[in-house]
Amino acid sequence: MSLFIKQAGHLPTFEKALFRNLVALIVATIMLARTEEGFRVKKGSGFGLLMRALCGTLGLLCNFYAIDRLGLADANILNKMAPFFAMIVSAFIIGEKPNHIEVLCVILAFVGAVFVIKPSAGFAASFPAFMGLLGGLGAGTAYAFVRKLGLQGERGPVIVFAFSLFSVLLCLPFTILHFVPMTIRQFLCLIVGGTAAAGGQLTVTAAYTHAPAMEISVFDYTQVLFATMWGLFFFGEIPDVWSFVGYAFIIGTALFKWYYNLHLKKA
Repeated sequence: MSLFIKQAGHLPTFEKALFRNLVALIVATIMLARTEEGFRVKKGSGFGLLMRALCGTLGLLCNFYAIDRLGLADANILNKMAPFFAMIVSAFIIGEKPNHIEVLCVILAFVGAVFVIKPSAGFAASFPAFMGLLGGLGAGTAYAFVRKLGLQGERGPVIVFAFSLFSVLLCLPFTILHFVPMTIRQFLCLIVGGTAAAGGQLTVTAAYTHAPAMEISVFDYTQVLFATMWGLFFFGEIPDVWSFVGYAFIIGTALFKWYYNLHLKKA
């Protein structure tokens, strides 16, 4: 998805987000319309759906802003801070308290994020990276609410539908006010990116409703490897040595946390 969003060029962030979630909205609508329960929401899910939609939309906008202004790999790795944020937020909204090892993992991940952001580069240079990190915060908070909704028995397509509808309605007026005409190539990039995102969103939602964030998120870090390759091949982007150090911290910590959850924590 990130590749096609960046390939779409210099379109407003709200316009990109609108098309990205419009595809997911259509897919989720069709899925729900074909079920017996339809669009019914479980009692008590309203607040969780609203928070998932709000945090997810803000995270998406920050992520798209970062994708347009950072190297593809840097933008992706900052967004992959989401599981660490999800672990923190889950402690407050679900009661899944982190232990000392998990707290250490969060600290190490943030050390890695600092290497990628490089605050010493100055505010103008670092601001897109901070936005990317905020995108990770928004996504992580949204994942925590997805987990909470899953524990309450809410259906995945309902969660995706609510998020996509909220995002489309929020982005629509800004898109109309600041609309930039697209070329056919840009339109196709957004449609393909939106289709890829819709599939990813449905599968990720299904995963997060059934398991804690850090047990499944490690598989999502392969996206960073692909983002590095796509950035090099399509945009000539080569991350600097400090970014690679940050990648090592974040991915290494995620791998350790995954192994710890599956083997050591349950021992």
